[in-house]
Amino acid sequence: MVPSAPGGATAGCEPGQLASVIRLFINALSATAGGGLTYVRNVVPLLAAAPVHATLMVSPTLRQEFDNLSNVDFLEMDISALQRFWFEQSQLKELIRKCAADVLLSTGNFAVRKSPVPQILLSRNSIYTSVDYFRDLKHRHQYRMLADTYVRGMFAKRSIHWADVTVAPSEAFAAELERWTGAKVVSIHHGFDREAFTRNTAPLSDEVEAKLASANGVLKLLFVSHYNYYRNFETLIRALPILRAKFPDSPLRLLLTCELASGKNPGACRPDLAANLIKTLGVSDMIVELGTVPYGQLHHLYARADIYVTAAYAETFAHPLVEAMSGGLPVVASDIPVHREICGQAAYYFDRFSASELAASISRVAASQETMKRMAVAGAQRSTTFSWALHVRRLVELCHSLVNTTASLESS
Repeated sequence: MVPSAPGGATAGCEPGQLASVIRLFINALSATAGGGLTYVRNVVPLLAAAPVHATLMVSPTLRQEFDNLSNVDFLEMDISALQRFWFEQSQLKELIRKCAADVLLSTGNFAVRKSPVPQILLSRNSIYTSVDYFRDLKHRHQYRMLADTYVRGMFAKRSIHWADVTVAPSEAFAAELERWTGAKVVSIHHGFDREAFTRNTAPLSDEVEAKLASANGVLKLLFVSHYNYYRNFETLIRALPILRAKFPDSPLRLLLTCELASGKNPGACRPDLAANLIKTLGVSDMIVELGTVPYGQLHHLYARADIYVTAAYAETFAHPLVEAMSGGLPVVASDIPVHREICGQAAYYFDRFSASELAASISRVAASQETMKRMAVAGAQRSTTFSWALHVRRLVELCHSLVNTTASLESS
């Protein structure tokens, strides 16, 4: 299988850049949803201005989001997950050599075994190390997914040993990976760029606006995610009747950027349990399923909400928390190490599986305008500590360090 360049021509890589410029090959074929997409969308434009010449391998759909960038070549490949695994372990090595790359950046948790150049692995999938996730799959009788996750986890674990350097997006997740593998893992925070995040001025769709209109005049809780088991939608739903009892005269709505119906979400997670729970608890009137909102328009949604909530029991960075804080939203988050690292004192925390604690935390925030204002200010300030520019600079420094180390070993 040979990747093609835009227009259908066979992709090629022509050496000839200055020796001081790192030639970076980025395998981003796994960037299809969630944090992977957020990462590539933010990092690639900054690499165009960095002292590197990057070759980026992505899906044709993602390629369409980028203009032609200086110092960045694009290789497009439309490929399934199973095909991708075979391609990465067989044909990708030859393509890296053809591009005369100095460093390989593998963005999707899995490394290339015996990479022809020094390899940086980005490890950002917390389900492989989460005891809660495996327990959750057993509870849902998702045994095929359980087996698949176990196998993928073993491969991800081996990948950390295959890579020259493994990078995690938070200190908490880096420590978790080190306990899991016994290998050294580097932490480089993912970033945030408020200006870039709010640059798209296109309004929300008429359909989304119509759904939001049903929540006018009430307290609006927001959770940004497609449906996934580890995001723990069920605890959010169980908190709703408790909140209804706490605020009998002040209705509220939970805004979701997904639809809890089969075939409406990427991946294999089935929202049946969540959908049935909504019916059983009688809280369908408290939930607004907005469906997928384009990334460039999310800032409009944050601006329309009152409190950001998440009950996720496994995370590696949690971009929406930074996005929410930047937009001045108070945050109520499950008490896991990653959330505390990202939000610090700018959030209220609750036991990840306790609907009553979640409801109590929301109540404390919503009951006081002074508290909401204080949290909004603290969160906005906290969000400025994350920078995509700083992330890219540290990544490029890591590339140079690997290249220099390789050159020293070869000359000795």
